[in-house]
Formats: sequence, C-alpha cells, structure tokens
Amino acid sequence: MTPLGHFWELVLGTVIALLPLINPLAIAPTFLALTEGDTPARRNRQLLMACVYMIVILVCFLVGGTFIMGFFGISIPGLRIAGGLLVAGIGSGMLMSAPRAAETAADAAARAKTDIAFSPLAMPILSGPGAIAVTIGFTSLARGWTDYLAIILGILTVAVLVYITLRLSGRVVRVVGQTGMNALTKIMGFLILCIGIQFVVNGVLGIATDPAVLRAIRDAVAGP
Repeated sequence: MTPLGHFWELVLGTVIALLPLINPLAIAPTFLALTEGDTPARRNRQLLMACVYMIVILVCFLVGGTFIMGFFGISIPGLRIAGGLLVAGIGSGMLMSAPRAAETAADAAARAKTDIAFSPLAMPILSGPGAIAVTIGFTSLARGWTDYLAIILGILTVAVLVYITLRLSGRVVRVVGQTGMNALTKIMGFLILCIGIQFVVNGVLGIATDPAVLRAIRDAVAGP
C-alpha cells in the first residue's frame, strides 16, 4: 500500500472506531435534556466548546499514550487486550440494556444550569473511557508523525460529525423517535462489541507471535 493510501486508511479507521463509541445519535436526547431551556446561541456555544474539549482530551491521550505505556510498563498487546475488553463491555451493555425513555423536561429542569461543555458533555459523554482506550490503542499503529497526523485528522472528522449531528439533534429525535433511537443504540452497540473483540484478537495474536514468547515455548518443548 502506498503511503498516501495508508494515511487515508488510518483516518478512516479512526473515524470508524470512534464514531460508534461516541454515538452522537444516541446521546442526542441527553444533550437536549442538558441544554433544556437554553437559547439556541448558548446551546450551540456549549456544543462547540464540548467538541473542542473532546479533541484536546483525545489528542492528549494519543500523544501521551506512548509515555503512559512506558511509565507503567504496558505492552502493546496488553493494551489492545485491555482496551478491547473495555470496549467490548461497553458494546455489550448497549446491546443488552433495556430501552430507556428520553429524559423529561422536569428531569432536565432539576439540573443546575451551569457550564456543561467540559463536564459532563465533553467528559465522560463524548470522550469516555472507551474512546480514550481506543485512542491510546491507536498509538500502536503509529509509526511516524504522518500516522499521528492521520489519527488526529480522524479525531477532527469525528468531532465535526458529532457537532453537526448534535446541532441538528432536535430534528433527528423528532424524525427518528425514541424507538428509533433505541434501535440505533443496539446497532451501535453491536458494532462496538465487534471492534472490542477484534482488539482482543489482535492483542492475543501479538502475544502469540512475539519472538520472545515463541523462543520460550521452543525452549520449554525442547526441555533441559
């Protein structure tokens, strides 16, 4: 594959991995509830800042992922397995959970009207543990600054898609309905479960094909 082809493959892979995890369609009712009573200008400003915070959080974990792994002695296969289990658990929860009704206006009114752009909107709703785990996992795919640039471009693309979806969230919820939102959540949950399992498979294969592991197995089979 050409370097340019690999670049765009990494961008697309980042979008495909992160977008189902963040799932802006499923969090649209929550976003509307959090901003209930806000003016359109304030709602859009909160959304814009939340997307900016999400980009900063994920890029920080992407850039600092290598340092974090080195500091704690975490191997790439181990990171893939742990991240895969976490992501698969999130997907399984979305797939098996009972449908939830949208938050009512009374529930929303009970929330304090403070700046919700960073918390809870940016973290943990948009950049939660699953998205962070996947982002750190992408450090194992980065071989140079162009790969990091591709992943960051993928994160930016996801942020733009999230912004557009939530900006139109009122219309989306009215068109799709609560039943449709629950169905979309199930579909997204299945995709996330598949992504998590694939992460685990890649991690296990990484351990199984590690030269040191293969050498230890050969020594054990050969005996003293």
